[in-house]
Amino acid sequence: MKKNLFIIIILSIFIFTKANAELIKPSSNIEPYKVVKIQLSSLMKNNYPNKDSGIEQTWEFAHPNNQKYTGPLEKFKIMLKGESYKMLLNHLDHKIVAVQVGNGFADYEVTVLDVEKKYYKFNWRVEKYQLDGNLKNCWLTTMVSQPIPLGSSI
Repeated sequence: MKKNLFIIIILSIFIFTKANAELIKPSSNIEPYKVVKIQLSSLMKNNYPNKDSGIEQTWEFAHPNNQKYTGPLEKFKIMLKGESYKMLLNHLDHKIVAVQVGNGFADYEVTVLDVEKKYYKFNWRVEKYQLDGNLKNCWLTTMVSQPIPLGSSI
């Protein structure tokens, strides 16, 4: 009886962990603001539930043209861990403000508070994918600017 209970508990933990590891896939039902929110929330918890799962989630919503420029995934991971974008990883807080939403594109100003309690601003653009295929009409990130330092929160 105890052995069966132990096996059930172990299997439940495995299934729960595996379910949490599933990446959200682009869908035409996900609005542009939500795409940016998914990416930032994932980067905020980059190593949960697995190492670099936040970067991998962000990659899922990168436009194929952006992936060609910044990829493959391993190269993208190195880029995000580099000086230019490391403040996005495991950041403490973020704010997303719509700047301009047009026909097929949306621009956002993103402010991030990093782990060193410094603020950075980014310009973030998502565009609706127009070509045929499984990404048709999905909102995908086409550009994230270099960070603009805004100073310390202290």
